[in-house]
Amino acid sequence: MNPTTRRTFLKTSATLAAALPFARLPLNAAEPAARETAPVATNKGLLFDAADLPRIRANTRHPRFAQLWKEMTGADLADDTDFLEHKVRFNNHVADMMRCRQIVERSSFVYAVNGDAAHLAVTKLAIRKLLDYPKWDYFLEGGKTVMGLQRASEATIALAYALDCLRGTLTAAEVAAIEENIATKGAPACYTTLYGMKFPDRVKGWGFDPEDDYPQAFRVSLARWPLILNATNLKVIPTAALGIAAVLLHGRHPQAEQWLDLARSSAKAFSTMYGADGAYDEGASYWGYTTLHMAIFAETLWRRLGIDDRGLINYPGTIRYALAFAMPTKGEGFDPTHGPRNLAVPTIKVDPANDIVNFSDALTASDVAIASWVARTHRDPLSQHVAQNIGSMKSHFGLIWFDEAAPAAAPAPALLDARLSNDIVVSRTGWTAEDGVVALRSGGPANHEHADRNSVIFKAHGERLFHDPFRAGYSYTTPRWKLRLTTAHTALLINGSGHQYHDGHEGTNASWAWARVQSFRTGPGWMTVTSDATEAYALVLPEAQRVDRTVIFLKPDVLLLLDRVTLATAEPVQLRFQVFNDDDHGSCTAAANGFTITRPFANLRGTIHSAGAVTCATGRHDLPETEGVHHFVEAVSAAATGHELLTVATALPGNPAERGVPGTNTGPAAAGNGAGGAHGTLAVVRDATGWRVTGMHAGQKVNVTINTADTVPAITIA
Repeated sequence: MNPTTRRTFLKTSATLAAALPFARLPLNAAEPAARETAPVATNKGLLFDAADLPRIRANTRHPRFAQLWKEMTGADLADDTDFLEHKVRFNNHVADMMRCRQIVERSSFVYAVNGDAAHLAVTKLAIRKLLDYPKWDYFLEGGKTVMGLQRASEATIALAYALDCLRGTLTAAEVAAIEENIATKGAPACYTTLYGMKFPDRVKGWGFDPEDDYPQAFRVSLARWPLILNATNLKVIPTAALGIAAVLLHGRHPQAEQWLDLARSSAKAFSTMYGADGAYDEGASYWGYTTLHMAIFAETLWRRLGIDDRGLINYPGTIRYALAFAMPTKGEGFDPTHGPRNLAVPTIKVDPANDIVNFSDALTASDVAIASWVARTHRDPLSQHVAQNIGSMKSHFGLIWFDEAAPAAAPAPALLDARLSNDIVVSRTGWTAEDGVVALRSGGPANHEHADRNSVIFKAHGERLFHDPFRAGYSYTTPRWKLRLTTAHTALLINGSGHQYHDGHEGTNASWAWARVQSFRTGPGWMTVTSDATEAYALVLPEAQRVDRTVIFLKPDVLLLLDRVTLATAEPVQLRFQVFNDDDHGSCTAAANGFTITRPFANLRGTIHSAGAVTCATGRHDLPETEGVHHFVEAVSAAATGHELLTVATALPGNPAERGVPGTNTGPAAAGNGAGGAHGTLAVVRDATGWRVTGMHAGQKVNVTINTADTVPAITIA
């Protein structure tokens, strides 16, 4: 492999400069939607203009962006230069090409804002390295044609926007070389991908490039990927890239119109992956990545060509979706990025202040940069509130769009309880770290999902008390794949087995498992929901005739879970309650039918009630020590054809100074008390019609009657 020298780069660029811009073509291709009458603005910036720079510079000093800007301007440019000059591997796309692209994206923008010559120099070096890559992705169609999923898409977007940021500093030859690479390595690769998704019967076969050094252990079957990826974030990234390339070269490249038609068609088709309320199935982390790319394409299209696709999805609604998933917690978090890198395991730092309801492969700190765009474009005050206060601003796009002068409005009380269109339910007392949050994972399959139907997350007093695991493996060959399974969630098992899930040979694609909300009610200080997951369990456990869960949240500190199971043959049933211990500060104890979970700032006491015998014990997942210690509590209901289990859990604030020995089952959990005093006494009575729970906890009166005679339990809260 012979990467070009700077001299060759400039010589080639000079030849290309004579060929670009290409002859303008008539705009007579069929359009998916009507165009605006505004004239084509060929000199307008793709995302911003010089007139926007004073506002953007002010944003860099805004507290919301101070840390991001500090990280961008304070990057180790000497290390970047050493990497670019000596360490780039042209058969490594996952890590090395991504880093080259990230440098271009970051430093070109820094230069545009403050004129830093050092950032300009490293940007030009990184651009040359990107252009030196003979292939821009590590996937092939038919064993020959490069197809762009992430790297080709990301490089195309980064270079197109860099042309804007570096306007006036690049020679005509350098501009021509960048555009030529976009036109030959970027756009065609993205087109190949989107064409294959649109016409999967015409695909010769997708596969990994044998020349790339992506580990063999993580290579999965791509035979069905044209179908699988058509409903995932990996459709949106090449869609945005192809569309931005088409806008950039519009009227100057003979295929630009064709690229634009396919990109717009793909964006429109993908828009149906969002619910009418803006809900997105792949989880809050992937929501930010995906929705951001929908928006940058729409914004670039509008600014340059006057075509308005900025309403393809319910953008204000999708910000409310992100708001529903916000779940700030306390503590110091943990940073796995210092450990050995495993390409099949996410390494993002967990930041408690930006924690989220992390169903599926979601991590923490959704990037809410898109909220700034929605606030400006859709004049939505709640989106402005999110942009100012909720989640994390991880990308410079937030800096570009944010406008401090835009009106803001805090969430209305009605948003405290949300049943989303994808049947995920989140109920809360507020959006601060101290507030309580309960989330139920009902609904259907999705890419990046876990085997987690009817699993529950419970956060109180700044701590995850019922946990959903972080950083599950993306490959079935890594031990952390086990964290995707039902056994690793606060969910139900039948004779030790969870519901249906795939084996991972095709990646993190969707299963066939469904749960469906049967009832959702709210009132002053409470929320109830019943979800039926029978279908998900019966796919692999034919004896399952009924598996449903009812959640009763008495805000802020009392949580009741009613699990009902009917089986054709007598089997034991287990309930698992996962402990957050990624930072080595989680512990649990169990005895008889009770258990405790302790975190530094809060603790939980739970009891399990049933007509049959129930015992509780603690356990830990069978993972290597290098993957951490993952505690759980397991309640076992003896073999029977019918099970009705009522979990009564109460939470109290804790005292970090009284924390037990990290990673052990000793310490404050044994007492079940915390800084908030002793847990209340709740009486549980079972009769022929159901259950009644009464008593007091932390000054809160509890009087709940659950009638289980009906298909959906009838709940009375007095």
